[in-house]
Amino acid sequence: MSKGYRILASTGIHKGDRDYQQDQVELMQHVRIPNCLLAVLADGMGGRSGGRKASDQVMLTARQLFNRFDPETDDPRALLKQIVNESHMVIKLTAVSAEQEPHSTVAAFLLLPNGESHWVHAGDSRVYHFRQGKLLHRTTDHSYVQTLVNQGELTEQEALDHPHANILMGCLGTENDPPIDLHVVPKLNAGDALMACSDGIWHYFSPEELASTIAMLSPREACEFLIQKARTRARGTGDNLSLVVVKLDPLI
Repeated sequence: MSKGYRILASTGIHKGDRDYQQDQVELMQHVRIPNCLLAVLADGMGGRSGGRKASDQVMLTARQLFNRFDPETDDPRALLKQIVNESHMVIKLTAVSAEQEPHSTVAAFLLLPNGESHWVHAGDSRVYHFRQGKLLHRTTDHSYVQTLVNQGELTEQEALDHPHANILMGCLGTENDPPIDLHVVPKLNAGDALMACSDGIWHYFSPEELASTIAMLSPREACEFLIQKARTRARGTGDNLSLVVVKLDPLI
């Protein structure tokens, strides 16, 4: 018999060493359904106006669609696909008035009352699943260097320092349809943790460091620690930073 759990969660965001903030992150509680949560993170690109408009549109679209979602009758995969596709179309429309071409990544995970978790991502923002202090799974970036890693031409560590590490193979707001990668966790357990974060966070940590930090600290403490440590390691050259951490704290 599995243990019960309570959900503990926090978000964190910082502009890092940039002049302005283009990341957005939100943890949404369903307006009607208890224990139904949607975590959404977007890393906007395209100048002061374009990037922020793009990430704002992801948040607005996700909130509107999530509030109409019924976990008892609706398909969670369809919801996540719709969030990506509709955000993509709206971002393309905002390009007319933006200073530059607005683009955005997205990384989102949905927690259902029955313990399922569904994920979606496009770009190089990530979702991680930890269990008892170990990494179980993470999303795979839609980036040039990830393609080289997949082909065996680079290691994960070499990819971090590659001169083209910031080149994306797909995201929201481009001429092409965005990549939509879905993942499902059939049953979350007490002691599990989920994290979504932008590359301003994950770039500076090994999977083992992330796993131990999430295991040892509360969500709020983990967000504060990871932001502070990433800023220190960036040495004045850091990107915007954003993350959301959800832990399933076992009931005693």
